[in-house]
Amino acid sequence: MRIVSMAVLAGVLLLPAQAATVKGYVIDSTCTFTKNLKKPISADCAKACAKAGSPLVILADDGAIYWPIAEAMPAAGQNEKLLPFAAQRVVVSGKVYEHGGSKALVIEKIEAEKK
Repeated sequence: MRIVSMAVLAGVLLLPAQAATVKGYVIDSTCTFTKNLKKPISADCAKACAKAGSPLVILADDGAIYWPIAEAMPAAGQNEKLLPFAAQRVVVSGKVYEHGGSKALVIEKIEAEKK
């Protein structure tokens, strides 16, 4: 109770993760922000950026950007999990955390979207 009270006093509300399913593109985070892309240019481009260290993200159909994160500590990058799906539309299920307008996603299941 004391932790919650201090968090509320500090203007922070600690919310638990919400189970969610997200549909969208796996895309390079840099291109998403600097080029305002709505979909990836190519798989080769996304893979090259990811292998150079740029995080891959999921650009949802509603324009929200989901940052894949690890649930275990110490945290590890999630690009290896996303690389097979670079520039593809995917359906991702997992836990969503929101903080300060950002959305993070612990991926429990990812698969290419069926057409």
